[in-house]
Amino acid sequence: MLDQQLTEEHLALLNQIRHLSGTTSSLEALQRDIVEAIAVHLPYCHWTGFYMLDPDDSQTLVLGPFVGEPTPHVRIPVTQGICGAAVASGETVIVDDVNADPRYLSCSIKTKSEIVVPVFAHEKVVGEIDIDSHNPAAFMGTDRVFLEEVAGIVGMYIERHSV
Repeated sequence: MLDQQLTEEHLALLNQIRHLSGTTSSLEALQRDIVEAIAVHLPYCHWTGFYMLDPDDSQTLVLGPFVGEPTPHVRIPVTQGICGAAVASGETVIVDDVNADPRYLSCSIKTKSEIVVPVFAHEKVVGEIDIDSHNPAAFMGTDRVFLEEVAGIVGMYIERHSV
């Protein structure tokens, strides 16, 4: 069923990420490998990163591994931005035009669209994958399905390696 919803490129990348999740040395290494692979294989993804909930402050997202231009948003309250909206709702948020969405926390004037996918572990949101594109309406249903699978892989990794 999944192979009918994804492009060959998405499927190949998903298989690579599954393999990485079984061989990587740490969550940070897995996240770094994922953002680097997405940047290489999905050229419309201009900024790709992970934000994880601060273990000492569950109301704040902390920037983890990312690929793209530096961002001033290294800590984001879960009450702010599209990233905060994804955590609060526990659902994927796709914004076709960030300039038309009042929740958007501007990082780059080049960013036109964004997708944010929550990562769940132990049935709770623990973080998210955030991707920006310089193209308007860059993210399709295939991207949503793909990134939700990636988020699931990261969540399973966290569950397998948590104390």
